[in-house]
Amino acid sequence: MTRIVTVLTEGFADWETALINAVGRSFYGFTTEFATPGGRPVRSSGGMLVTPDMAMEGIDAVEFDAILVCGGTAWRSPDAPETGPLIMEAREVGTVVGLICDATWAAARAGALDDVRHTSNGAGYLDETGYQGKALYVNTAGAASHHGVVTAAGTSPVAFMSAVMEALGLADANLDYYVGLHAAQFQKSVRRAA
Repeated sequence: MTRIVTVLTEGFADWETALINAVGRSFYGFTTEFATPGGRPVRSSGGMLVTPDMAMEGIDAVEFDAILVCGGTAWRSPDAPETGPLIMEAREVGTVVGLICDATWAAARAGALDDVRHTSNGAGYLDETGYQGKALYVNTAGAASHHGVVTAAGTSPVAFMSAVMEALGLADANLDYYVGLHAAQFQKSVRRAA
């Protein structure tokens, strides 16, 4: 059974990892767990209170098929949790790493995006982290996936969900259908008079 853990911080962006957890748990039978710094409850940007399953510091990457880091305002603060060692451990043991929105900023600051193609919230967004991976930045509205590291802008939760599923080797017709349901809202429709 596929097991994933999502790291949340105070002020996390509710929408960014909701789809991958919902699709994984409801349609693919994943075990979904949540971790926070110190194992403390956190409140999302939308006000949702989450009591985690574990402390972020207690995650053993080898026990999970994927580790997702949800974006939010905490990652750019001076006292942001340190994610570098967890991300690098996950990469070493072959665990998929998913980073969305400001989680990419934290990963870049830790040097975890220096050697993989990646994306974020826009070209130049990660520059002030001082990271060495700028030449590998992919300017896309979707997601980027390279060597088990999936990245996306905070405005791309559907693409993020799809790319994580693909990285887990679970891309199938059901996933295509589910992505299509979410993409349908962007198709132009013509209203005809009767």
